[in-house]
Amino acid sequence: MGKTLTAAAVKNHRPGKKRREIPDGGCPGLHLVVQPSGAKSWALRYRRPDKRTAKLVLGSVFERDGQEPDTEPVIGGHLTLAAAHRLVAELRHQIAQGRDPGATHMAERERRRAASFDRATNTFSTAARDFIEQYARKKIRRWEEPARLLGIRPQDLTLISKGLADRWDKRPIAEIDGHDIYAVIDETRRSGAPGLARRSEGPTESRARAMLSCLSRMFRWLVQHRRIGLNPCNGVHRPDTPKARDRVLIDAEIVKFWSAANAERVEFGAPLKLLLLTGCRLNEVAGMTSGELSDDCMTWNIPGTRTKNGRAHLVPLAPLAREILAGVRETAAREGYIFSTTDGVSPVGGWSKIKLRLDRTMKIPHWRLHDLRRTAATGMAEIGIAPHIVEAALNHVSGAKAGVAGTYNRATYAQEKRAALERWAKHVQGLVGDKPSNVVVIPIKKRKRP
Repeated sequence: MGKTLTAAAVKNHRPGKKRREIPDGGCPGLHLVVQPSGAKSWALRYRRPDKRTAKLVLGSVFERDGQEPDTEPVIGGHLTLAAAHRLVAELRHQIAQGRDPGATHMAERERRRAASFDRATNTFSTAARDFIEQYARKKIRRWEEPARLLGIRPQDLTLISKGLADRWDKRPIAEIDGHDIYAVIDETRRSGAPGLARRSEGPTESRARAMLSCLSRMFRWLVQHRRIGLNPCNGVHRPDTPKARDRVLIDAEIVKFWSAANAERVEFGAPLKLLLLTGCRLNEVAGMTSGELSDDCMTWNIPGTRTKNGRAHLVPLAPLAREILAGVRETAAREGYIFSTTDGVSPVGGWSKIKLRLDRTMKIPHWRLHDLRRTAATGMAEIGIAPHIVEAALNHVSGAKAGVAGTYNRATYAQEKRAALERWAKHVQGLVGDKPSNVVVIPIKKRKRP
């Protein structure tokens, strides 16, 4: 411990070539900081409640002889030695109570700084629009869904009626705290996102997780751009990860699905069938364009910008898949989106309504369109296709191609993928057509209805 500082000693300390810290033996934790420029200040070194060391700059040194400021000593002020002692005594009392005076000071400073913003330009609705326009559109591939969760229409960035941005329209973002965030997350879990139609009955943990992720990302961006000091989502409980689905359509359900797809308009029925035949994702199939198909329609090349893992995916098209595409292209526009009701200008949509029609026709237990991808993977495995070929056919990087294997094994298995998808399509055709399939099904683990 150093010597006890006196007012005269503080005045007499001269600058050197390097910055110096002189501890005050009479006040544990207090240091006099002398800069090479001659500027002097006070600093407190202490331990946070988590036992980490910290330093808090208290203010500049007040050196006028015989004068003591008539104001209360505060962080950031001009402090004599006596005032610094008084301030440190107060701060050490806070530390003894388990508080972190440095964090408290930073939070208060950021609150004051945020309050100095023009309230009209730092409200939640304005911040949400800025986040979508300046960040999400450029950095998030499927930014439309986060926009809706925040209560912003992707088409024109207007507010969704009764959405979150409409509810918190004029509310300053600096006033939103963890309690507000938790309330919105809990509401989303129980009754759906504000202003948006519910997707399912009962509590939805996955929807609540999506809302928290969206809000946290937005507030993180606001912190980075110095519009707020702290992210109110920090410390808010993240909803539990939903149990992984294992729903696979059995053969009888595949027949019902194919029949229901036949009853739809060709713009809807064709992509539904291709979901089952190719194992691709809904957005990949629905967004198929003429430019992605080879001239002979033997292959479909999905660019990495449209795949989940960012890797381009070459899909060999089986004869049945090409036949389905030919039926669509006879009446569809030759350029633009293949499956469209707007002459190729935009992809077909309205999948929630289509799914409701399928449910009314099929009358099978709970299933989703994404289950068709799992059905294709399981079906290919059951007819004897090797797991690594199934994963290549589905553009997966897991299982046989996970980790180091996925990094170094970049084989595309083009011929094997074509053979696998053609065998799978032939098997499906045998189930739904007039002639039986001659594909041998290997009896592995029996599929059970969920």
